[in-house]
Formats: sequence, C-alpha cells, structure tokens
Amino acid sequence: MQIRYASALLAGLAVLAVSPTAAVAQATSGTVTPGIAIANPSAVVAASSAYQTAQTQRPTTYKPQIDQANARKAQIEAQLKPLVDKLQADSKAANPNRAALQQQYEQIQQIEQAGQQQIQQILEPLNLSQQYVLEQIGDKLDAATQAAMDKKKITLVLDSQSVIKAGQVYNLNQDILAELNKAIPSAQLVPPAGWLPRAQREQQAQAQAAQPATAAQPAKKAPEGR
Repeated sequence: MQIRYASALLAGLAVLAVSPTAAVAQATSGTVTPGIAIANPSAVVAASSAYQTAQTQRPTTYKPQIDQANARKAQIEAQLKPLVDKLQADSKAANPNRAALQQQYEQIQQIEQAGQQQIQQILEPLNLSQQYVLEQIGDKLDAATQAAMDKKKITLVLDSQSVIKAGQVYNLNQDILAELNKAIPSAQLVPPAGWLPRAQREQQAQAQAAQPATAAQPAKKAPEGR
C-alpha cells in the first residue's frame, strides 16, 4: 500500500491526455462549408508556447517542494510498510481477530490520508503556479479565437469535443494557436504573494458584497409585552 498522492503535480497538471501537438493538427486540403469551424480550446492551451514553457520550467523552479514531497512520501511509505505487513500476516491466521484487523486497517487509513494531505500542502505552490499560468493564457484565448475567426471569415465555432465527426479541414485549432502564441508568447510562472484563482477571488468578492447588505438590514424589534 503506497501513498496515492497527486504525482501529476510534480510535472504540472496536464490539460489533455493526448499529445497537444497532435490535437491541434490541421489538414490543408478539402472543402469547407463557409463560416463554420471546430476547435478544441483545451488542446490549443496545452499546445501554446506559454504553457509548454511553463511545464518545462516548473520542475526546476519548484524543485525544493518536489524534493520535500518525495521525501515525505518515502517516510510515510516506510511508516506504513510494517503496519501493512502485520495486517496481511494477521489476516492469514487460522482464526483472525476481525476487530483487531479492522482497527489496524483504520490506523493505516488514517496515516495514509494524513500523509496525502501533508503532501498536497507541500505541493500547493505547484498547483497555484499551474492555475496562474492557465489563467493568464485563458485571458487571451477569446481574443485569439476571434482573431482567427476574422482571418478565416468564420462566424460559428463549435467545440470539437461535442461534434460526433468532422473533417480536419474544419479544424481552427492551428489558427487559434498561432494567434494565441502572438498574444502571449510566455507566461509568468510564479504567482504574486497572496494570489488566488479567479473562482476563489469571485467567491471572496461575493462574500464581501453580501456583508454590508446583511449589516444594513435593521434588527427586528422585539414584541412589546402587555
């Protein structure tokens, strides 16, 4: 039994399971119905120069956190191994003590879950870096898409993930990618101190906006006794 922590964070969260380069490939021949195209925004972002550069830089920039996470992972696995070995041996006894086995199992689970939380906390700077880079690129994606549409005289772009089948001649990914790389050739890897992803910033703003409204409501007057 080993710690099942998010090892993908060590190299940065992948946007796609397939090769970004393959996902944005575009055919150069065929007949296209005027004004219609398909695109895969996630593939475009993953293939962008800014994203690829960040993926390359992150393991070096955050090497201390990665080393610390790996060291902590090894410590927890060393702590768990004798407990797991004992649990396996005790379970093979002729008349195993079910209550004792359950207690041992719960102890292993507690140690493993606590270890996962610790490692996630250690790797949180990598997660924030990933989200920061994606947000910077995402902020430029709409304008890049519109620029590609204007150049190709496209009026309707469908998400390729929602299209059952279409010829590659409809694929606008490469055009969007070219515009995106011009708009943001590189992204800042390390977020400013105190930076939070947009979703969390919006939640905080909503909470702060609701506080004055709540405070402004007059207190209900207590009913007077007869």
